[in-house]
Amino acid sequence: MAITVATVATTPFEGQKPGTSGLRKKVKVFTQKNYTENFVQCILDANGSALAGSTLVVGGDGRCFCREACELIVRMCAANGVAKVLAGQNGILSTPAVSSLIRRHKALGGIVMTASHNPGGPDNDFGIKFNCENGGPAPDQFTNKIYALSGEIKEYKIAEGLEIDVSKIGVNSYDLGGKSFVVEVIDSVADYVCLMKEIFDFDKLKDFVGGKSRDGQPLKMRIDSMNGVTGSYVNEIFVNCLGASKDGVVHTTPLPDFGGLHPDPNLTYAKDLVEAVRNGDYDIGAAFDGDGDRNMIIGRNAFFVTPSDSLAVIAHYLECIPYFKKNGVTGLARSMPTASAVDLVAKALNKELFEVPTGWKYFGNLMDAGRLCLCGEESFGTGSDHIREKDGIWAVLAWFSVMEHTGKSVEEICVEHWKRYGRNYFTRYDYEECDLAPCNEMMATLEKTITDPSFVGKDFSSEGKTYKVKLGDNFSYNDPIDKSVSTKQGLRIVFTDGSRVVMRLSGTGSSGATVRLYIDSYEKDNVLGQAAVMLKPLIDIALEISKLPSFTGRNAPTVIT
Repeated sequence: MAITVATVATTPFEGQKPGTSGLRKKVKVFTQKNYTENFVQCILDANGSALAGSTLVVGGDGRCFCREACELIVRMCAANGVAKVLAGQNGILSTPAVSSLIRRHKALGGIVMTASHNPGGPDNDFGIKFNCENGGPAPDQFTNKIYALSGEIKEYKIAEGLEIDVSKIGVNSYDLGGKSFVVEVIDSVADYVCLMKEIFDFDKLKDFVGGKSRDGQPLKMRIDSMNGVTGSYVNEIFVNCLGASKDGVVHTTPLPDFGGLHPDPNLTYAKDLVEAVRNGDYDIGAAFDGDGDRNMIIGRNAFFVTPSDSLAVIAHYLECIPYFKKNGVTGLARSMPTASAVDLVAKALNKELFEVPTGWKYFGNLMDAGRLCLCGEESFGTGSDHIREKDGIWAVLAWFSVMEHTGKSVEEICVEHWKRYGRNYFTRYDYEECDLAPCNEMMATLEKTITDPSFVGKDFSSEGKTYKVKLGDNFSYNDPIDKSVSTKQGLRIVFTDGSRVVMRLSGTGSSGATVRLYIDSYEKDNVLGQAAVMLKPLIDIALEISKLPSFTGRNAPTVIT
């Protein structure tokens, strides 16, 4: 059958506005006639003249509609002048792997099919985002352009008669009116594994995992891929390369509905992992989200490492990783809601510290300018400048490196860190799928309260503890590289002892509003307390100031992290 380029008439859909990591909606929304086609066409059009003759990477987390969307995107790329597409086998690539491929092949960018940590299946979520030529999520200027185009779109282009089977690895060449179009279906894992071997000392880690550097005692690990995209990566890296027991890796088959699991690596949704590690049979446990960019670390007896502490610990020991020993350590960064534990490490190391809005794209400019090498978000994301995305497997290999270097357990490493720097007790309360209107009213009322000049200096007391307000604002970020300004990034109350309360509405859900309340309570000396007990006074104060229960009608959060 001859391949022809068809131009199909269409009309705009409301609400195709990318959030912090692309557009996320229910599968049934994306599978409406022309819905996915419209959004993909807008992504392609937003690239302008750079699209012609370009290379794009396409892959996703394997959730429901992933493979079908991959083949659709390939046909649209062909029709719109793209010269080559690198597609993951079966449409599968982890988000970190997409970033790596973009950078290694100097591609124009990548179209990533993922809703990250959101649940999968025909009745749940799907998502599409664009990563630009540095491998990171598209900046605001680009996503705003996509949204503007989505409101004006009248037609899309697609190559009819182009048959592609993304289950088969190989190079496929096509002729479109005298122009060559190539689709290379690649092994989803190989490139990423090569990158990890360039960063970490696999020989040393293999000895550590096998017990040669542990008095003959193999490292007992429980690694849970939660039926997301990381399964193949975990099997290759931890089992085949490092020699871990196959019994220590679970849920490694990517499934369209994640096998009914909610692929969000936290204490609530990764409860199977927590229970397995609680009995003391494992030295370390780790879980990943659907697309492989988030991670959770727990130690023996289910000792929980907050993402904020994980970032700070890795920062302290960065030079035990060959990549950083070779390239040096530059700046450190965190998202604004993330507890400020890494700030103390940056100060001790005399390194620049950046506080940015939520969304990995804000780290990219700093990395490209050579001013940032390690960063993290409290939402279980940690990564470095080896790519421009957070990277779950990288974070676990970093922890293996720290454990090998120190000869200490996960808990011993954290306790030693707290005794050196003090401890940021931290929690996040998520109130999911709330009614949007009262949430917007709550945020407006709270902003008015905390930005009133009289708010500074006020005392708030609970459980015998008193906190004095140092400042209250709606966080703004001035990018030191491109001078762009991002406003209204979250309401922030900072107290004189360094403790903080942050509240924001999330842009990563597919319906309703998710209210996120962050509590960061710093203690210089009392570092071994129970987190729930230590945090309660500031939680009570935050609920009092925000009047959250009254506005949302919720007496308890959906998820506590």
